[in-house]
Amino acid sequence: MPTSNNYFHLHLVSDSTGETLITVARAVAAQYANVTPVEHVYPLVRSQKQLDRVLDEIEEAPGIVLFTLLEKDLVSRLENKCKEINVPSLSIIGPVMQLFEAYLGAATTGRVGAQHVLNAEYFKRIDALNYTMIHDDGQHVEGLDEADVVLVGVSRTSKTPTSIYLANRGIRTANVPLVPGIPVPSQLETLTRPLVVSLHATPERLIQIRQNRLLSMGADSGSDSYIDKQSVTEEVAFARKLSAKHDWPLLDVTRRSIEETAAAIMKLYSDRQRNRPSE
Repeated sequence: MPTSNNYFHLHLVSDSTGETLITVARAVAAQYANVTPVEHVYPLVRSQKQLDRVLDEIEEAPGIVLFTLLEKDLVSRLENKCKEINVPSLSIIGPVMQLFEAYLGAATTGRVGAQHVLNAEYFKRIDALNYTMIHDDGQHVEGLDEADVVLVGVSRTSKTPTSIYLANRGIRTANVPLVPGIPVPSQLETLTRPLVVSLHATPERLIQIRQNRLLSMGADSGSDSYIDKQSVTEEVAFARKLSAKHDWPLLDVTRRSIEETAAAIMKLYSDRQRNRPSE
């Protein structure tokens, strides 16, 4: 790769959805701030004809090739083509499968997309998503006790996207906004089964996010208390005081991504489940 370039081609070839490849590739690419990958994603590559198109595109735009293919003929042909045109290639799951096989003493099933079968875990995630969408932004508070996790926080603390992320992990998640001057639902204050987590951020960060939100909506901010520093500071103080009163864990999302916030919540949830006496 010429060092003068600030980008490179990244080919991601999968016989399934490609989610694994995309996650791994982006995690590594994020470590290189001065160079940007141009992603070429090829999901559901399961035949020689489908691979033909992939090989043509790799030859037209040479770069790093990562793949998750199980069919040996496809793997062999892809690797040979990469050697022929002198581009690096790597199987993301191959070494891991070899490690499993050596430790377990059993061969793999070779089943394509095995992680996406319609099993109980899949339907659990669908149920969690349905629940979360219905119980977003303080809706249907009468069903809060059916949640695994309830997120609370003032506006723009990423309650909804975090809820959806958790639901995708099979965790039934509701979220309730905390607004000064508006009573907290009684159902929220009496919860015992779900884990209630309070999300908070610095007033400066909230104001920045809210200003961007208003701009994207074409709204006139004016002297709106929504972005007034004193008002926002009081909102944050109100939420923290309420959380302390109910002993809800506080999670600072000021500099956290949705993924990092969700990971912290899942750890809290896992610890709580592990320490809870069996019923």
